[in-house]
Amino acid sequence: MIEQDNGRITSVAWMEICPWLIIFRAFRLAIRARFLIISAAAILATVVGWQIIGMVFSGTDDEHLKTQIEMVAAEGSYPWKSLTAMVPDSPGYPDAEQSNNITIAWTQLSTPFLRIFSLQASMSEVAFWLLCGLWTLAIWSFAGGAITRTSAVQLAADEKLGWTSMSKYVLARWRSYFAAPLFPMLGVVLVTIPTLILGFFLRSDATTWIAGLLWILPLAGGLLSAILLLGLLFGWPLMWATISSEGTDSFDALSRSYAYVFQRPLQYLFYAIVAAVLGALGWFLVMNFAAGVVHITYWSASWGAGNEAVQDVMTAGGGASVLRFWTGCVKILAVGYLFSYFWTAATTIYFVLRHGVDATEMDEVFLDGEAADSGFDLPQIGTDEQGAPVVEDTKPEDTPTKDVDASPVENSESEDK
Repeated sequence: MIEQDNGRITSVAWMEICPWLIIFRAFRLAIRARFLIISAAAILATVVGWQIIGMVFSGTDDEHLKTQIEMVAAEGSYPWKSLTAMVPDSPGYPDAEQSNNITIAWTQLSTPFLRIFSLQASMSEVAFWLLCGLWTLAIWSFAGGAITRTSAVQLAADEKLGWTSMSKYVLARWRSYFAAPLFPMLGVVLVTIPTLILGFFLRSDATTWIAGLLWILPLAGGLLSAILLLGLLFGWPLMWATISSEGTDSFDALSRSYAYVFQRPLQYLFYAIVAAVLGALGWFLVMNFAAGVVHITYWSASWGAGNEAVQDVMTAGGGASVLRFWTGCVKILAVGYLFSYFWTAATTIYFVLRHGVDATEMDEVFLDGEAADSGFDLPQIGTDEQGAPVVEDTKPEDTPTKDVDASPVENSESEDK
């Protein structure tokens, strides 16, 4: 841990003293172009899916559901205009709303399932939000899996995965990514079935006393459901990191995430706060960088077109909408940082919790056959006749080699023959 030379400290291994400092590496990983592209594409795919589902349910007579669908179309799913509005056209200090954008990733990925448990939710509204949640889960099972897998290999083995290796790994385990958060939800459904049946007795005053006598059973089921949902609410980001780091299935991801959340709740909270603060600072830099790109572009164009023409382009339609589309792409990539950082931070937090609970070294990560065989093997060491170490020839026996010991005369005779 500490190297000493005649009682003098020469260096301190801070990562061994404070393993949670690995969280500081999350920002550097999150701003990689690959992660930003994956996150931006996943955001848009999620938006499109939510709006299509909203169109399917648009003919409902449920007024409350109509309000929810309108919210999805306007702001709830963070469509193009809402996403691009998160990045201003000029650099500056973020306001309160922009500062809260650091939680957008957790909000967008959790909101559909949280809406299901609303007391005012009707059957049609539950079906709507369930479809939105499943679509979101399907999209981010690949996107989140890709980011966490690449981050885990980079953090532990200091290796960079290519697009092919990353995609093969995630596609092979896509079902595990998708199913891991659904198992606790399925458990809650099974636990609440007896309570649902008992709820029919509450429809009449004459049978309410029966429900009252048995109400201890629903309370016990509610306690179990609360534990399942509490672990899921805070532990589901760790499930993706588990599968990406260990190469295991949904059950191992479920077991580890619940164990880490309930065994190290205060540490988990501390790591989450540190990650949130660093993420907010990173968002300030990324947002202003993207805003600076937009501002410089408009400023440069104003010298040729004039300031009024540029202002008209920023608000007019027609061909100007194409210009704003490309400007929006720059802003969408910046917004992608919020999701990219969410997954990289979750991976770093998983590494720290795993180190604290399971005493697993920080440089341990599962490498599949392709990644494990990608390196170069060390040559075998043997000894010569005098006993001195020499490097043995590792060529296959069937590899044709030229006989360098043959004399020129012998070679010429063989060629004449």
